[in-house]
Amino acid sequence: MMNNVVLIGRINNDIEKMESEEKTSYRLMLKVMRNFKNANGEYDTDYIPIELTSYVGSNTFEYCKKNDLIGIKGRIESIENNIIRVIADRVTFLSSNQKLATQS
Repeated sequence: MMNNVVLIGRINNDIEKMESEEKTSYRLMLKVMRNFKNANGEYDTDYIPIELTSYVGSNTFEYCKKNDLIGIKGRIESIENNIIRVIADRVTFLSSNQKLATQS
């Protein structure tokens, strides 16, 4: 069996940096639109918790902000009470809103 997931979405919040003696990790919420419309003719959106570790997380923390479009490749991890999160092995920066912010 294989546990792989690929997601493309926008960062929904400021990326959180979590430090402990053992490791540094980063957390974000990825806003992913579904590829089909609901009964009202609108696209639903899912909010998926993502955890980034070490090098992947530090680069994402440094270069990405809220509303940036990113791609995630990783694995699904079950926590407790059937809550899941995605542990990202790779992040691809697809777009950034820096140009929009400087032009305003």
